[in-house]
Amino acid sequence: MAKAKLEYLWLDGYKPTQNLRSKTKLIDDFGGTLEDCPMWSFDGSSTEQAEGGSSDCLLKPVALYPDPGRKNGWLVMTEVLNPDGTAHESNGRATIEDDDNDFWFGFEQEYFIMDTKTDLPLGFPPGGYPGPQGLYYCSVGGKNTWGRQIVEEHLDMCLEAGINVEGINQEVAAGQWEFQTFAKGAKQAGDEMWVARYLLQRITENHHYYIEWHPKPVKGDWNGSGMHANFSNSVLRTCGDKDVYDTICEAFRPVVDEHIAVYGAYNNQRLTGLHETQSIDQFSYGISDRGASIRIPIATVENGWKGWLEDRRPASNGDPYKIAARIVKTVKSADVKVPA
Repeated sequence: MAKAKLEYLWLDGYKPTQNLRSKTKLIDDFGGTLEDCPMWSFDGSSTEQAEGGSSDCLLKPVALYPDPGRKNGWLVMTEVLNPDGTAHESNGRATIEDDDNDFWFGFEQEYFIMDTKTDLPLGFPPGGYPGPQGLYYCSVGGKNTWGRQIVEEHLDMCLEAGINVEGINQEVAAGQWEFQTFAKGAKQAGDEMWVARYLLQRITENHHYYIEWHPKPVKGDWNGSGMHANFSNSVLRTCGDKDVYDTICEAFRPVVDEHIAVYGAYNNQRLTGLHETQSIDQFSYGISDRGASIRIPIATVENGWKGWLEDRRPASNGDPYKIAARIVKTVKSADVKVPA
């Protein structure tokens, strides 16, 4: 029987933005379940996660996906642990308090596809700019659309891996795209987003491109990149009460700084109050308001105040684990219950 190729994925300790790392373990008689994935270790001194004199960190498998790019391949998402088995300080997944999967998350990941030859987004001529924003959003045709081959390849690979992608589209700026994922459970939502990011980055290795996660890679009158977080729990899905929604939204107001601290580095360059954003130091919410910190979708209102909320502040380079953990904590602090 052929050896199974297990690609272990983890987040390093770099600040202010962590990076994905991966390495391959080959094992015999792999049963195809998470329980068949052994604990592993790595050199934390090479990833800003340990000192050279005591460099071993542990990789705890937490999610398993078929690897669509490899024969007999599997993708193993892991948490980083200290040698004593406790969560490493870089481990955002371990901070999520949603063991009953009451919280559902849908992330909207925006990103730019960059040309390695020019370090510019696709569609940007060397030394200049393409036409202004307007015609690129959901565009069709070679004049305004760049990178579709990569985007389609990524979509197919995510679906083959079993990741619940719910859509793709070109975004407002040239060379900017978006994909959306959804999961019932905050930890699973983070797992699937990180694995989807990994697959996207791996694809670009074959095309002489790379993915830019920076929330404002192109200065000036261009939209930045975010990762809008759509979220709900049983209260939001069933309450049928505007006052409950107001109470939950207001719970976010006094903890703006705590949210911004984990919503991604350099987000101040994106959250300016322009280009469909609220200012980074302000907080607002409103129905269908894409310039608010939190948007109340019109579908939620039309469904009798049963649905979800969208936090529009997270940046494209934010850690979905840490973002989800902070949102869960704030919603729980509102201390509202499902009506009897």
